[in-house]
Amino acid sequence: MLKSINLPISCNFSSFPHLKPSRKAQSLSQPRNLTLVQSRAPLPFLKPDRILLGNNNRQFLKHEKKGLFHVCRSSLNNPDPDKTEIQDEGRDWTSSVLLFALWGALLYYCFNLAPDQTPTQDLYFLKKLLNLKGDDGFRMNQILVGLWYIMGLWPVVYAMLLLPTGRSKTQAWPFVVFSFFGGVYALLPYFALWNPPSPPVSESELRQWPFNVLESKVTAGVTLVAGLGLILYALVGNAGDWKEFYQYFRESKFIHVTSLDFCLLSAFAPFWVYNDMTARKWFDKGRWLLPVSVVPFLGPSLYLLLRPALSETTAPTDSSASSSDPSQ
Repeated sequence: MLKSINLPISCNFSSFPHLKPSRKAQSLSQPRNLTLVQSRAPLPFLKPDRILLGNNNRQFLKHEKKGLFHVCRSSLNNPDPDKTEIQDEGRDWTSSVLLFALWGALLYYCFNLAPDQTPTQDLYFLKKLLNLKGDDGFRMNQILVGLWYIMGLWPVVYAMLLLPTGRSKTQAWPFVVFSFFGGVYALLPYFALWNPPSPPVSESELRQWPFNVLESKVTAGVTLVAGLGLILYALVGNAGDWKEFYQYFRESKFIHVTSLDFCLLSAFAPFWVYNDMTARKWFDKGRWLLPVSVVPFLGPSLYLLLRPALSETTAPTDSSASSSDPSQ
């Protein structure tokens, strides 16, 4: 009576004991498919006699161990068991809660605790940097000028890291756009909401804007050269510029918050470099760039210049997708 029963089982056991037919199984008259979905973690407590078949063939035991669910799903309603979609039963929100807490703490610090002794001077500096104030003979600090313009390049770097391979159910582009104005303070909510794995990008999408620009070596090269020039400009300034900048950092809210923004963007960049590297399946060849990505701005920019194109690694071709379509 069990010849009409198909039991495809997926697990990590080297061998699986023989399942003895139960009385309920012997009374089955229609073919039934059962798919056992199990995580990679070894489960010594899971035994064959714990698998149950209900009258409607949908009731299975849900095994739980330390909050991790191991679910047995029926594939009766799916004509192709190999294409059964496995949905997450839950999500660990610990990192999201911590990132939201960090975001809230940063906002509270910036608005309430950051030094704010020179608000008039901050407004003057902002007008000078935005070219809203003419030449009045005042020499701007070169470190401050370099920091200001390199903060406009950081969103380009994060756009090249997040939009192709750091996408999620939550759209990334609004956060990237706002990061041109808010820096890491606009990106942190997306970091908290990000839930891997990222959806794949087709070759047709890679040929369209903005992916064709973000995947371009020209964009990566221009970003790296511009950032290197700004850093050299800041470093070759007068000897007193660093002492003056440190004094600004202690008194000015504008410079204090901007400097903190730069440090946080540099701290989060290596993680997204690693995520992009693994998504492109380039970790074995490009792992040496991970410690390099710790170098503020220059490390991630160098990775963007050397990384392989996404179309050469993971993006499915449109022709192969159309040939695999059974309707054609």
